[in-house]
Amino acid sequence: MAVRVLFHRLAAHEYREARDWYAARSIAVSRRFCDAVDRCVHRITQSPAALATLDDRYRWARVRRFPYVLIVRTDGPESSMIVALAHTSRRPGYWRRRK
Repeated sequence: MAVRVLFHRLAAHEYREARDWYAARSIAVSRRFCDAVDRCVHRITQSPAALATLDDRYRWARVRRFPYVLIVRTDGPESSMIVALAHTSRRPGYWRRRK
């Protein structure tokens, strides 16, 4: 059974910023980035419990071939929220205050 996954408004903004940054350099790389994020979201919808844990509330999934992770908060057995698209080398934990 697939889980419904929503993007926090700030995570969606981070996604658009990263996509645009890659697009300014290469449309092909931007497409690969979008595809990698889509595959990561699909993994989350299929099995959120299989993700690596950060603590009792948060899990994370790596965006393959790019220096990003999706930070996921499970809101119940049928719903999860992507609270951040976080760069792996910048501002660790900045997203923890998001509701």
